[in-house]
Amino acid sequence: MFRLIVEKELRETIGTTKFAVTFAVCALLILLAFYVGGRNYQVGQAEYEAARAENLKQMEGLTEWSRIDHRVFLPPQPLAALVSGVSNDIGRTTEMRRQGELRSENSRFNEDPIFAVFRFLDLEFLFGIVLSLFAILFAYDAINGEKERGTLRLSFSNSVPRDKYILGKLVGAFLALAIPLLIPILIGCLILPLMGVPMESGTWLRLAMVILAGYLYLGVFLTLSIFVSALTENSASSFLMLLVIWIVAVLIVPRAAVLISGRAVEVPSIDKINFDKSKFQRQAWEEDQKKLMTWQEENQPAEGEDTQEWFGRFRKEMDALGEDRNDRIAEFSARLNEERRNREAVQQKVALGIARISPTSVFTLATTNLAGTSLSLKQRYQEEAARYQTQYAAFLTEKTGDSPSGIIIRIGEEEEEEPDPIDPYELPAFTYEGPSTDETTSRALPDLGLLALFNLLFFAGSFIAFLKYDVR
Repeated sequence: MFRLIVEKELRETIGTTKFAVTFAVCALLILLAFYVGGRNYQVGQAEYEAARAENLKQMEGLTEWSRIDHRVFLPPQPLAALVSGVSNDIGRTTEMRRQGELRSENSRFNEDPIFAVFRFLDLEFLFGIVLSLFAILFAYDAINGEKERGTLRLSFSNSVPRDKYILGKLVGAFLALAIPLLIPILIGCLILPLMGVPMESGTWLRLAMVILAGYLYLGVFLTLSIFVSALTENSASSFLMLLVIWIVAVLIVPRAAVLISGRAVEVPSIDKINFDKSKFQRQAWEEDQKKLMTWQEENQPAEGEDTQEWFGRFRKEMDALGEDRNDRIAEFSARLNEERRNREAVQQKVALGIARISPTSVFTLATTNLAGTSLSLKQRYQEEAARYQTQYAAFLTEKTGDSPSGIIIRIGEEEEEEPDPIDPYELPAFTYEGPSTDETTSRALPDLGLLALFNLLFFAGSFIAFLKYDVR
């Protein structure tokens, strides 16, 4: 009996013109999303290689390492082609310094602002917006529509268990949508390596989990639609109710979560933090200038003392003050950054906790974690750049022999030989290591479990509502 119900649902769904048109549109959009994603990766990789080459080229001909302008770049991530997340919002270029705080700039949206207005066509958008609407379109009248057409009463003129009927409706509707959609998805997966997107075993596994999250999300709106259909007497009412729920879940809850968390948890602005840092730096410089003047007054060259020796003592005192000043500035900046990160973490926790009321937000968080394009991408890139800064400073110190403060004092006007040009290819290479498969999977598992829980809750609601449903 269960098999007959599933086959009936499959025939009624697949055999309609509505399904043919819907499948054609979805297949085209899915293939387009994979192609556009692959093309965006090609463009991003070409821009990345060009930026690195230009960075090295502009250092050619220089004769002093202390005068180089070195930058590091965030390479494009393979799965960001399909789930962009925050990858286009964060800065991809970091100007490297021997010390001090690093800042990233030149986001994708900064260079191509049109994409900030209309965003990208990716899998997260297709499942989150398009396919969830199609799920409602196919299941909003799963129960009450059968009653309006008289087929529900006819079906229960036979001894059909209600539990098998509601389960068969759900399985049939899910298979009718899921199996045909798998065809363009598999074709799209073949497009990625053909377009030069590096797909390792771990990347394939994460992509498979992104697709699994998409199917779980599709199931949420199918079970929700059947649940609402079993609660209402006519299909028009269920469609209107589902449309309101979709608007709230997809459009209102995520934005409301950000608004509420912003009001509940105050985070100091970047401008305020930068102002406080600049003020502290000015005060530190002024204090050290006074200390140097006092030192000069109290330590005039002794009679017969060699000028070179006196300048050596002066240089030693200046370096000591500079190192102490840099340590104090770094400590103050780190404290401000830490305070801001802590407040930001609390704000994000509140926002994400509220947003998880919506299955759309849960799906977005799961897929961006799997793709490595979640909120942690910015922090990870900053941490990698900070680690590289240590290597970069050690390299320059070895090459120049100067202190980290970079202050150089030359005594006399002796002519020196023209130094040889530097070789910028001697610079240590910056490599960005994205999150591992285990790391991304562990972060995404709670949200995948939450999507599964939504499916179970809505199916349980459908089952209970249908037990009381008047089939006449």
